Parts: sequence; C-alpha cells; structure tokens
Amino acid sequence: MDKKQLGTWGEGKAVGYLKAGGYHVLERNFRCRWGEIDIIALRDKVLCFIEVKTRTSLEYGLPCQAVGPGKQDHIRRAALAYVHRNPDCAAYDFRMDVIELLRLPRGDYIRHVTGAF
Repeated sequence: MDKKQLGTWGEGKAVGYLKAGGYHVLERNFRCRWGEIDIIALRDKVLCFIEVKTRTSLEYGLPCQAVGPGKQDHIRRAALAYVHRNPDCAAYDFRMDVIELLRLPRGDYIRHVTGAF
C-alpha cells in the first residue's frame, strides 16, 4: 500500500469512527488557498476540524506528533475560510482535533485527540 492509499484508508476509517460516535460529517478534504482540512464534522453543536494522520509504524513517533505548528496554522486558516463561506457555522463552537491511526501487523489502532491544538 502506497502513502496515498494509506491516507485514503485512514480517512475512511476515521469517518466510520466518527459516524459511529454520533458525529455528522459535513465535508471531507475541504481545500482552500490556505490548506486542506481532512474532515469537518458536527456533534453536540461543536464544529470539529479534523486532521487525520495514518502510519504503519512508530519509527517516527505517534501519528499526531506529525501535526506541527505550521500544519496547525494552515488548518486554522482553512477553518476560518470554511466558516466564512458557511456563515451558519458561526453559531457553533469550534474545535481542532486529530485522529491518529496505526496500521500494524498485530492490528489497527485509532485514537481521537479532541482539542488537540
């Protein structure tokens, strides 16, 4: 499985996880000039901007550790662009989350880090 396939697999798993947890997925792969947001979802009047990170080993640390300050800034700017384009969203609280997935030989692992940054 190449990196693109792994990323697509991870995002699909993340969407299933969110839906099972009562989230309503509003958009996937929202793109604007400031960057991309993997998943935008709503639950309990909280609009969640979610970055999905998938890896096949811990060689470089946990997947969520790959969301550094630069990536966080791009996600924040893209989130503001999304809210600007969708004024109804201004009524909700906002949160930035990370869903990390590990695809390991002994089984898959998923963790939802809420309010990650």
